[in-house]
Amino acid sequence: MTETMIDSDAFRAYELAGWQGAVEAYDDHFGSLTSQTVGPLLDAVKVEQNTSMLDLATGPGYVAAAARRRGATVIGVDFSESMIAKARRLYPEIDFRIDDVESLSFSEGEFEAAVMNFGILHLARPGLALSEAWRILRPQGRFGFTAWANPEEAIGFRLVLRAIEKHGNPSVPLPQGPPFFLFGNTDECVRALTAAGFASPEVFRAPMTWKIKSADDLFDAFYKGTARTGGLLRAQSKVSLDAIRAEIRDTTENYKKDGILQIPMPAVIASAVKP
Repeated sequence: MTETMIDSDAFRAYELAGWQGAVEAYDDHFGSLTSQTVGPLLDAVKVEQNTSMLDLATGPGYVAAAARRRGATVIGVDFSESMIAKARRLYPEIDFRIDDVESLSFSEGEFEAAVMNFGILHLARPGLALSEAWRILRPQGRFGFTAWANPEEAIGFRLVLRAIEKHGNPSVPLPQGPPFFLFGNTDECVRALTAAGFASPEVFRAPMTWKIKSADDLFDAFYKGTARTGGLLRAQSKVSLDAIRAEIRDTTENYKKDGILQIPMPAVIASAVKP
């Protein structure tokens, strides 16, 4: 599915509604996982003392806060008012603003670095967001983003999506965006960054482990704490949901260690330079 085949307004509204209601669950369930990419992502764009950085799709502000701890000057933006409110509560010392990463309010060349931690998965027009990142960077500025590896590697997604395929309807009518795992492909990351005008792209896998108390917590993480996969789950019938939850309980047993689930969830970290 190409960007031109997507109803970008419908998909954006769907994503926004999903994230407006997922703030606390995302923080509770995914915060410890998605924070694992923060250090490597900041390293990839060389954030250090006095670096001016824009954190795109900041969510609860984890990356912005880590950059500030390095001594960077940071602004975080997100389209979700609820996410920005959460970020401001967690990190009141940081400048968080509501903004659209596909049409940023900043001038050309304002920042030395920009990052987006898993936000690219939720955009109707990711290519436009990459072009905007290029625009607001100074020459030799660096941009980096993260995305999940494909579900054969990111096991949490595989467990949930296969349970939906087996017991539910994976084709319920929902607003469609670009393929969710599009940027799990190294070649696609390089292509997209190059198309936006960036040079010297670098892509690597970051091995991560998601530690979760139970299979029900895994189900709730996706059901309550995500927009796209959560929307798919919330569109299922009660009978299907009960069967999906039971399937997840069965299939997670192999990942239990020391009384908790330890699920492989590798991510892709991609970065490049504005010439």
